[in-house]
Amino acid sequence: MSEQEPAGGQTGRWLTRGVGSVGLASFFSDAGHEVATAVFPSFLTSVLNASPVALGVIEGTSDALLGVSKVAGGPLADDPRRRAALARGGYVTTAVATSAIGLAATVWQAAVLRATAWVARGVRTPARDALLASLVPPHAHGRAFGLERAGDNLGAVAGPLMAALLVSAVGVRHAFYWALLPGLLAAGAITVAAREARRLHMDTSVRRRARLNVGALREAGVARALLPVAMFEMGNIATTLLILRATELLHHGDRSLTAAASLAILLYAGHNAVATITSAAGGYWIDRSGPRAVFAAGAAVYVGAYGMFAISWHTWPPLLAAFALAGAGIGLIETAESTLVARLLPDHLRGSGFGVLGAVQSAGDFAASVVVGLLWTLVSPAVGFGYAAAWMVAALSVGWAASRARPTTTGHDGENQR
Repeated sequence: MSEQEPAGGQTGRWLTRGVGSVGLASFFSDAGHEVATAVFPSFLTSVLNASPVALGVIEGTSDALLGVSKVAGGPLADDPRRRAALARGGYVTTAVATSAIGLAATVWQAAVLRATAWVARGVRTPARDALLASLVPPHAHGRAFGLERAGDNLGAVAGPLMAALLVSAVGVRHAFYWALLPGLLAAGAITVAAREARRLHMDTSVRRRARLNVGALREAGVARALLPVAMFEMGNIATTLLILRATELLHHGDRSLTAAASLAILLYAGHNAVATITSAAGGYWIDRSGPRAVFAAGAAVYVGAYGMFAISWHTWPPLLAAFALAGAGIGLIETAESTLVARLLPDHLRGSGFGVLGAVQSAGDFAASVVVGLLWTLVSPAVGFGYAAAWMVAALSVGWAASRARPTTTGHDGENQR
């Protein structure tokens, strides 16, 4: 099969064993490291006595390293022969580093392990996404990435639920140790997908130099396409800050800190359940209307979510609504961002393209988490969430303008683009 020929042969079938295996890999991996994400705020602030600023800096720094490692892993993933090893090794390393956080005795140790896990995630992500894009026909990229994002978010439902049970059964520290097994299962699942990709693309297995071809990416229009993405990510704060906000608000009256933390984790599971549904549904929407319109819709939903988090609710129903809105927003946004890159670039540039996308995401998330953490501590949580919401309004405006200004055109793969 030639490099430009869509996967799936003449039938155009998109839901194959390989595509399903990518979704399972995302599910297993996220179920493991989301256990750590759910308990990390309480572990850091209650067990290690850190502040919200420390949480914001650790999460922001980890996201920044995630972006750097995506840029490094992107050109490597341009070579189809390297994708399997990069993805498999990334899943295993993420699991080991995440589970080891439970051994940390100081804030800096927890920070190093968290950063290590995120670097491994960064290296594996362009390889996984390029692998997935090569497995489906171009007209089904939205559905394929929607399925992958749904698997990721479904794992993020299972992870917090497991965390809530583990915190009650074995305590916060020991809950981290359960991240290892799902990571190993993820490595096995991605191996199945890699085998299918090799079968479909036997003639694209010639080794390529690992080089970030900035000129080719620029000519393909990556910079223009990622402008609204960058604006969105400047307001996309770490979900651990959402969990911390809910925990602080629910720690009110007769409700203990432990009970508040457990309830906040359950609300976060609801966030991820909504994200699972909207990721899958958003993929179908993208294949019909294009990724830019869906991106704008996701940014609009986030404005409402952050507006609700800015209010000092002390009961769980409005906080559940806020988490649900954020979940719907991220489900639409992440699927749209990945599909946009997959449709824009040919296979030999997709690894680099996904790496650049990851860098933009992580750089923005770093700035958002640090700035909101500082505003939260120095002024008020409402000001911090207002700042984040302002960036969502900007992303919505630019993203909507792009979706209206760019009529349907023909991309490199012959598919209709929006």
